[in-house]
Amino acid sequence: MCRENDIDTDVFLFIINFIMTGKIDSERLEKVSPTAIVDFLHNSHDYFLGYKFPHIRQNLLNALDECHNDINPAIISFFDSYIEEVKKHFKYEETKVFPHIKALMAGEKSNYSIHTFQRNHDEVGEKLSELKNIILRFYTTSMPNRMYDVLVDIYNAEEDLDTHKDIENHILIPLVTMIELQQQHNRDEAR
Repeated sequence: MCRENDIDTDVFLFIINFIMTGKIDSERLEKVSPTAIVDFLHNSHDYFLGYKFPHIRQNLLNALDECHNDINPAIISFFDSYIEEVKKHFKYEETKVFPHIKALMAGEKSNYSIHTFQRNHDEVGEKLSELKNIILRFYTTSMPNRMYDVLVDIYNAEEDLDTHKDIENHILIPLVTMIELQQQHNRDEAR
């Protein structure tokens, strides 16, 4: 199936094993293609922004009761501002981090360092958790099944975002750090 969809099988299995066990196979880490990890993360960005978040937003709109028209706009505004934060976060990765990694893999010089990303890597799931908690604690509805669907979607998105962050923190950053150190070592030896 991986070959049919042009997916790096080793990276796919590496990521799945990490997701399932929470452990990194350090012997296989240095054999993993950073470009394939970037492709996976890029596709994840597309999934969240193009499908998952619009789906949650539409379900949220369908679950809001008319009797709460005073607070419904605030809930939608909260969700929309969250999406803007995620877009900003993903754009940073797409315009700074991913090009840096691709440049490294092409043997090109880059003025960026993965440690810059590591130091500035912010959480994008916390505000989604806040929205879930606001709904659970303060929102009454005549359509509990619809709101339940929204809450399940939010919970699943939180988990998916945590996994996304863990892949970046525990696979991508260590892998790129190794490559940067090796390239620096090679430059030092060449002098």
